[in-house]
This record gives sequence, C-alpha cells and structure tokens, in this order.
Amino acid sequence: MSDIPAPRVETAIADHGGGRIATLTFDNSGKLNTVGSAEVARLRMAFGAVREVDNLRAVILTGAGGRAFIGGANIFEMATLEPDSARRFITALHALCADIRALPVPVVARIEGFCLGAGLEVAAACDYRVAAHGSQFGMPEVRVGIPSVIEAALLPRLIGMAATADLLLTGRTIDAGAARDMRLVNRIVPADALDQAIAAWIDEILPAGPKAVADQKALMHAWEEMPLSAGIQAGIDAFACSFESDEPRRMMDDFIRRQRTRRAEKSSGDASG
Repeated sequence: MSDIPAPRVETAIADHGGGRIATLTFDNSGKLNTVGSAEVARLRMAFGAVREVDNLRAVILTGAGGRAFIGGANIFEMATLEPDSARRFITALHALCADIRALPVPVVARIEGFCLGAGLEVAAACDYRVAAHGSQFGMPEVRVGIPSVIEAALLPRLIGMAATADLLLTGRTIDAGAARDMRLVNRIVPADALDQAIAAWIDEILPAGPKAVADQKALMHAWEEMPLSAGIQAGIDAFACSFESDEPRRMMDDFIRRQRTRRAEKSSGDASG
C-alpha cells in the first residue's frame, strides 16, 4: 500500500488592505505534482470556488514540496489513451487553463522546480510568472510521441515563434535564466524571495480599480483573437462601458482631491518658507 498522500489542492485566503488574495497550492508532491484527469478536476473545482470569494483581487498558484510547480501530465494515464479518451483528457486540461484565463483577477504562477508540459501550459495561462533560481522549464511532449497542444498556442505570443519552435520541436529543458531571457517568465529570484517578489507585484495591483483590472484582462485576451482595427474598436467599447459603473468617477474624484491637497500643501509650504 502506497504511503504517498492523495493529491489535493489547498486554498488559503488572506485579507489585504485593498482586497483578498487566494493562494492555491497543488499537492501531488510525491509525484512531482504531475496532473492526471482527477487532479485536473480538483484544480478546476478549486478555481471555481475562489472565483466566488468576495472582494478577490488576485490568485497565486503554486506547487507543494519545492521540487515542482507542475511536473507535467501523468504519463501512466496518457500511455493508456486512445483517440476518444485522448480528446477528453486534453480537453479537460484546456478547460483548466481556460478557467484560469477567465478569472476576472490576475493569476500569478509561483514556480519552484520543474514546470514541464502541462505545467508550462498552466503557467502560460497565468497573467504573471515568477520563478525561483534553479527552476526548469520545457515542453517535452515530442520526446514521448505527441505534439505540444492547447495552451502551448499561447507561447508564440509570449516568446515569439522562433523560441517556441526551439522549445516545442526539440522538447529540451531550459533553466530559469534562459526562461527569463526569452520572456517566458517575468522575474526570477532566489526561492526564499518568491513570496516577497509576488507580494510586491500584487501591491502594485491593489490600488487599481477592481472592475478596471477585470475589464483590462478580458480586453487583453480579446485582443489575441482580433486584427488591430477590431482590437482598437473593442477598446473604445470597453472604455465607454467602464462608465456604466461608478468606479471611474469615484476613483477620478479621489485622484483630483489628492492632487488638490498636494498643491495646497505645497503652496502652504512655499508661503511659510
């Protein structure tokens, strides 16, 4: 009987001054946090649950154990697939990535250790990627007889077609420095500085309007499917629709009040000097 704990997803909600931050920790660490159909379903349930959290401002996704973010898809399950079951398997994995992209708040991939195959597709679906020194990245599918698919389609937009071809056609693994150089990750830091780096980025998000951030994320994803002229028109529509809520007026009024206060304080200081 195996003493490896059953895979699970742990959710922690932290209150910050500007809202709430959810951290999802995927724990299949006894198997390098690999995902099969059951694990994908657990992750989808966890993302569905945090979507309902009041005043949610960001989500952090990480892997337990320090050895892997997500080490790939379960090769033992994949080895049993036939065309129909293969379609169901990969469609479910795509649905997880789509859930991440559809969240109306930024999602941060906190990467430590291996980020391979399905793990890199999940990371690509996130909005911001911070990796520890020593992390390893790759899309090794061709080395086991299958192409890299679903959210691998995001890679040309992130890193360009040449770098995508290098990763996908060779199946080779690269280190965190190479991943940063090709803009696959936003930052690399020592492992013990991961949380601090992520907190600093989230602190930059919290002063922004929650609806504005949600609208911006949705618009950026829409741009991926649009020619330039359509993307500009979609932006005009989004700008106009933003004024259907009180967020722009409220935040602009607050900005104007702060500016007037600063000017008044400066004038008072100049006069006294």
